[in-house]
Parts: sequence; structure tokens; C-alpha cells
Amino acid sequence: MKINTDEITSVIKQEVANYNTQLDVSQVGTVVEVGDGIARIYGLANAMAGEMLEFETEGGGSVRGQVMNLEEDIVGAVIFGDYLGVREGMTVKSTGQLLSVPTGEGLLGRVVNALGEPIDGKGPVAGEVDMRKVDIIAPGIAARQPVSQPMQFGVKAVDSMIPVGRGQRELIIGDRKTGKTAVAIDAIINQKYTHEIEGEEPVYCFYVAVGQKDSTVAAVVEALRENGAMDYTTVISASASEAAPMQYIAPYAGTSMAEHFMWKGKHALIVYDDLSKQAVAYRQLSLLLRRPPGREAYPGDVFYLHSRLLERSTKLSDENGGGSLTSLPIIETQEGDVSAYIPTNVISITDGQIYLEPDLFFAGVRPAINVGISVSRVGGAAQIKAMKKVAGSLRLDLAAYRELEAFAQLGTDLDAATQKQLDRGARMVELLKQPQYQPMPAVDQVIQIWAASNGFMDKIKVEQVQDYAAKLVDYFKTQGSATYEKLNETKALGDDVVDGLKSGCQSFTAGYTG
Repeated sequence: MKINTDEITSVIKQEVANYNTQLDVSQVGTVVEVGDGIARIYGLANAMAGEMLEFETEGGGSVRGQVMNLEEDIVGAVIFGDYLGVREGMTVKSTGQLLSVPTGEGLLGRVVNALGEPIDGKGPVAGEVDMRKVDIIAPGIAARQPVSQPMQFGVKAVDSMIPVGRGQRELIIGDRKTGKTAVAIDAIINQKYTHEIEGEEPVYCFYVAVGQKDSTVAAVVEALRENGAMDYTTVISASASEAAPMQYIAPYAGTSMAEHFMWKGKHALIVYDDLSKQAVAYRQLSLLLRRPPGREAYPGDVFYLHSRLLERSTKLSDENGGGSLTSLPIIETQEGDVSAYIPTNVISITDGQIYLEPDLFFAGVRPAINVGISVSRVGGAAQIKAMKKVAGSLRLDLAAYRELEAFAQLGTDLDAATQKQLDRGARMVELLKQPQYQPMPAVDQVIQIWAASNGFMDKIKVEQVQDYAAKLVDYFKTQGSATYEKLNETKALGDDVVDGLKSGCQSFTAGYTG
């Protein structure tokens, strides 16, 4: 047998050239206890808090997890995804990285889980994807600027009396089935109109569903799609059927996806529906990890859970691109108890709240906003001038009406001035009613509220107020178009606009037959 020495020499030289002295060293531990999305691991002596872990699963796969507790001998971790394949004795590998999720324009129009993986059956995410850390420190005060641009909801009661600005955190709070989600979805749908009709910059929207039924999330997605809002919206779903770790991490993942646009100098809106369920999921994790329970069995750091999430919403300074992230956290109360633990926590973190009252909802006032308790601490600075001018008298009219309404029920005879206030208040309440998923441009709202505040609806029957208001706007879009266009252009009630509104309302009211 003849051996070609040159051939052997070339093979040896090639192997020497390709030899890599670097060893792939990874720290490995062993699962000693697992269940309910929680694992206790022995052997990860150098693990860091919040570090990503890789769990071995049955069948040769793997699932991600995160370090939550660092104890003397044991590491407590949560498992994201299917934890049923993880068994005691299996190996766990530390990655040396923090949990990250994909972000970018490819996620718009998609439904993803808490880890950013598509669950809508449309295949992998298209386009370029950036990875962003899920849990980061919020920008400092020096990196921010005051809220100055309106975030229009398209809801008359909100835009006039509880205005929200871009970069604000406005809580939506109330009992279950009082229309909390509907108000938030209206705000998302309205971003299409503010962009197309009013020429505002586009707002990228994110809807985080925590602990909702899959059918409820599907209905929200369908409503957004029907109204053309899914083009600029991403839905992040951690449904009730998923484990507590996924429900806990979903709001942070959604915030990271929204921050991608904020740091690019764009505007984003995120809805957390709802944070009560995230707090319950976090309580479950904490009790399983044997952290000491505090008030109502919530751990001591449950306030930090929500504060570090909501602090990330801001209006960035011009040096940082001037982008903004507006958040609408939703909290569910039990029997209207806003003084409970989690509601008071989130009320103290946010910049105001929209309180939805069951009694108003069942009385047919929808959206069922209680004007007395609802407040916006910064939105007035971001309100358009015209709305700011008409809204002042509106709030007073409604407050007076609520006081007199209780008094009038006693059946006493009322003087003419009191009766006039009652009549106007009743028409104001009727005017502020608005069908679901039908947001209204700010200029149309100003015209309707101005007409009501200046007595043009006082002689109209209460049941005809909605019809009168709709036809009044149509009148200004056609015969009174000069005033409408001037108001739309200036967004202010100048003398010429007021004169145009007055003469237009007079001529329309004179010819209105109902």
C-alpha cells in the first residue's frame, strides 16, 4: 500500500491551522425542584439577578428562564414558556445575558407572546429586528422635557375634561365590565384619524393583554383590524391560560417594543390591560419563591413592580430626539374600592386617572366617566387652545348639574335659573355620550361643546341632542366650511372663529326640525 506523505502533511497542517485553543466554558446547574413556572436550581454559584437561563427539556429541546432569587445554596428562577418539559435533575445553563425581546417595525400588525414570538399564524417576523433588554432603568429627569403635545383620544369626555398629553401616564380605573378597555381601544383607533385628518405625526400603538381570555384578545384584535388600526399596532398577549411568569413579564416586553420607537424620535402609546392581573401573577411567583408576604399577601416590592414599569413612559428632551411614550395602565377595582392596595399604588405612580363608574354605565352614560374623581395632572398643558377654552365651562356645568340633580329629586319647586342649569346639564350629559369605536376629531368636539355651552341646545329635546350635534358638525363642514377650516387651522377660538360659530349655530338652530 503506497502512502502519499504530501497528502498527510497537508491534512495535518490544515488541522493545526484550524485548531482553536478557546474552550466553550459555561456554568451549569441542576434543577432540584420545579412546578408552576418556578424552578429551584443548585450549582449556579456565579448567577446574577435577572440573568437569562437555558433549561434543558424532555425531548432534547430548551426553554428560557430568568434568575429571581439568589439564596445561599440555591438559585430561584422563573421559567418562560412550557415548563412542563422541565424535570428534576435536568441541567440548567447560565447565559451571562439579560432577558431581551425583538423590536422593530416588523412587529407592527402582529400578535406576539410575552417573549416577542408571533402567535398569529402569519409566520416569522419580517424585516430587520433589534433586540432590546426587557427590564431597564427609566430615563433620568435631565433626559426628559415637559409634556406639551396632545394625545387625542377622540372621546369627547376625555379630550375636553381629562386631557392626556404625549409622554403622560393616565390610569383607567373601574370595576369589571364598565368599559375600561373600550376607552383605551378608542384612543388607539383615534391615532389613525389624528394622523390622516389632522396631519399629526403617527403614533405607534401597543396593546398588552395580561390574564385576559384568548377570545377577548381575539375580539380586540378584530375590532382594531376592522377600524384599520392594526397597521400601526402590536398586540402582546399573555392570556389567562399561560403561566404566571409570562403574565409577569409581558408589560415589560411591550414597553421595550414601544421604546424602540420612542428612542428613534417617534411617538408611541401603550395600553396595559390590566396591571391588577400582573400584580396577582407577581404575587403568585413571589409566594412560590418563598418571599415573605406583606399586605394582602403581596410581596414588599409590588410597588416597585409597577413604578419601574410606568416610569419608562416619558417625553424625551430634544437632545434625545424628542420622542414620547404614553402609557394607559388599566386597573380593575372590586366594588368601586379605589382605596385598595394595588389601585392606590398605581394612582400614586400615574399622572391622573379616568374613573369609570358602574352606576353611570348602567344608567346608559357611556363612556361612564365620573368627572368628579377623574383628573389629569398634566394634560391641560397639552390641550389645544380651542378645547381648553370651551372645556372650562363644561366641567362647571356638569359639576353644578350633579349637585342640583340630587337636590331636584326631593321634588321641591325650582326657580327658573336652577331649572335652566338642570336642563343644560342634562343636555351636556347626553352630548358626552359616545358609541364605542367611533372616535371624533378634536375640531368636531369643540364645535359641539361650544354650541352646548352657549345655550344653543337648551331648547332641543334631550333625546334629539345627539342628532342635533351630528348635523351641526355636518353643517359647518358644508355651509359653514370657512369657520370650520379656520378652526382646524388655528386650533384656537379667535374673534372671527367665535363670530362664525355664533352665526352658524343661530342659522342652523333656526332651521333644525329634528
